Amino acid sequence: MKRIRISIDGPAGAGKSTVARALANKLSYVYLDTGALYRTVALAAKKEGISMDDSRRLGELARRVKIRLVREGNIEFVELDGKRIGQEIRTPELGRVASQISKVSGVRQALLSLQRDLASSGGVVMEGRDIGSVVLPDAELKFFLVASFKERAKRRWKELVERGEKVELSLIEDEVQKRDKVDSEREVSPLIKPKGAIEIDTTDLTIDEIVARMYRFAKERESAGA
Repeated sequence: MKRIRISIDGPAGAGKSTVARALANKLSYVYLDTGALYRTVALAAKKEGISMDDSRRLGELARRVKIRLVREGNIEFVELDGKRIGQEIRTPELGRVASQISKVSGVRQALLSLQRDLASSGGVVMEGRDIGSVVLPDAELKFFLVASFKERAKRRWKELVERGEKVELSLIEDEVQKRDKVDSEREVSPLIKPKGAIEIDTTDLTIDEIVARMYRFAKERESAGA
């Protein structure tokens, strides 16, 4: 049975990360968090004081730093130049910065080859905003997750609250709205539904329901030899 490459795309808050992790575990696949790569470059840029308007330096930074996605048991984390990165890459502020630098061609090109290398052997679930359209256009199975704006903002807010952060829901709604605009209007790899992707509206579905639906598609593709 062939171990396939699965891409999951969609806007912020559609449930990509949660679903991708669960699906990867259910399939005994590797989960590749591409958003963490951009957030890590954003963290490195912030530490070095590089302006978000300096495309040249951002591109050079992305080519220079060494980023690894490491898995220990069921725990996954990111390493930046050999040092483990924690929850500092998961803040709304760094999310904004990551969204900005994702528009920089040099940054995207630097991370593109890394993402493809990580997925080359199959047996992976990769999520992001341009996976099925740009990173893995020949992925054997593609999904595009959507959800209502209110539901997506609520999910983001609950995630932050569960981490102990105090933030108003209205601020998260503004944040999601801005992210949608940036992601869909950027010149480099804008957010689109990839050709051949299966669209799933997650608004009224539980995580288990979404994963079960995706799992059935995955097993069918595996059995068919993709």
